[in-house]
Amino acid sequence: MEILVECVPNFSEGRDRKIIDAIAKEITDTDNVKLLDVDPGSDTNRTVVTFIGTPDGVETAAFKAIKKAAELIDMQQHSGAHARMGATDVCPFVPVSGISVDECIDMANRLGERVAEELEIPVYLYEEAAKTPDRKNLADVRRGEYEGLPEKLKDPIWKPDFGEATFNSKSGATVIGVREFLIAYNINLNTRDRKLATDIALTIREKGRLKRDVNGVVLRDGSGKALRQPGLLKECKAVGWYIDEYEQAQISMNLVNYKVTPPHIAFDTVCSEAEKRGLRVTGSELVGLIPLSAILEAGKHYLRKQGKSTGVSEEELIHTAATSLGLKDVADFDPAKKIIEYQVRETKGPLVRKDMREFANELASESPAPGGGSVSALAGALASGLVSMVANLTHGKKEYSESWQEMEDIASRAQSLKDDLLRSIDQDTEAFNALMSCFGMPKKTDEQKALRNVAIQKATQNACEVPLSVMKMAIEVLKLSKIVAVKGNENALSDAGVSALMGLAAIKGAGYNVSINLGSIEDSDYVRDQRTAIKALKDKAEDLADSIEKEVSNRLEG
Repeated sequence: MEILVECVPNFSEGRDRKIIDAIAKEITDTDNVKLLDVDPGSDTNRTVVTFIGTPDGVETAAFKAIKKAAELIDMQQHSGAHARMGATDVCPFVPVSGISVDECIDMANRLGERVAEELEIPVYLYEEAAKTPDRKNLADVRRGEYEGLPEKLKDPIWKPDFGEATFNSKSGATVIGVREFLIAYNINLNTRDRKLATDIALTIREKGRLKRDVNGVVLRDGSGKALRQPGLLKECKAVGWYIDEYEQAQISMNLVNYKVTPPHIAFDTVCSEAEKRGLRVTGSELVGLIPLSAILEAGKHYLRKQGKSTGVSEEELIHTAATSLGLKDVADFDPAKKIIEYQVRETKGPLVRKDMREFANELASESPAPGGGSVSALAGALASGLVSMVANLTHGKKEYSESWQEMEDIASRAQSLKDDLLRSIDQDTEAFNALMSCFGMPKKTDEQKALRNVAIQKATQNACEVPLSVMKMAIEVLKLSKIVAVKGNENALSDAGVSALMGLAAIKGAGYNVSINLGSIEDSDYVRDQRTAIKALKDKAEDLADSIEKEVSNRLEG
């Protein structure tokens, strides 16, 4: 899984394009980061910037952007409709994939300390990074805004989390924090009546609605405070409105923690509430981006409702989710544009994008890459695909009911291995090409020769690591192959057997590729360890493949 963090800093400038572009350039000039959106507002005099990347890249880009904002924005001259307290008003980190909230909190603390020390800007931490409950809510931290900051800093209760309690008249203060990914999600109704949409929104949103008696009078407690009826969905904000463009009403939601209330649960809940009111949901709409995990979970949810295995390809899960949620009802849904992880990585490498004939032709050319390493990875991917197929052919069959859950789990794991092995097809070729480029480095001086040799050694080790990872993944495939050979649908026994043969070929072939590179490595300890690892993996593979072959043969022969 890729490790990705999103960052959504808000800068107190929404009118001067030169300043906005200069801040954005600090982000685009940072390695391992992709700028997703720059959204300036003239009335608010504020720009919301969204970017994503590796933790180190995002943390670096955030600091550079805050520093540039401090240089170019003078809060003494600022006015706008939106609440604000600094040149960089707020800077939240959002965990996307492969990283925890706690790790993002560490990022927020490091950034906050650096901003305070190097830029002399007071920093407060909010949301998940808040050190005290009274600083969790951004509105509470920002109360008084920039104009009230001099007095606020005098109050010991509001001592900054980082930096001195000294008013920085040019830059104000910055609030840094961590929050979950917010999904902006609208559900469409077959009505023009905004009131009906609002009624559903009040029913589902966490805040709920005011309690009233039979005459519509608001009920209050002993102190006169209005009582509320909590809504059905936690971590959900919702309103009802009418969209002229679509000529229908919508329930517009912010799912502020999709891990608590994911889109598919919100969708099903609205469907149920709509039916109670004689309405129907016609589809839904994503505003902005969605994490891959959220869309995959939706696909799995609807496959389970259909009684089908969830161990299908990523593409099939996305298609199921998009179809079930009606994501193309009023707007386009392009996974490449709407899934946040797809914004920063190619889903398929140049080799995997080729059709079978093109790949075979490329393989058969005089070019040394792709070669045996890529073919070994392909063999492993095919082996894993066959495992998933057998498991899915077993799932749902009455005579194998005791194995349904196990088969579904196997199919899902096999799909994951298949995807990783497919990526290895290109990774192996890339590693080989990187090694070849090192041989082209200059070698006229002793210093150049030394640098060249270091680069070659490093690249050669990397060329070993890719096929070694293929071997390890293929072992996992063989273990799954053995289970489906024993417990799987007997009508697919031959497929289980072929899976084992392909898995063994992947391991032996990848092993050859590790061995041929080891001959050029000068680190004797590394060579010894890799040869030991290769032998252990080959021995394990041969034992597994032999036991699978015997199992398949015995069952086929009766």
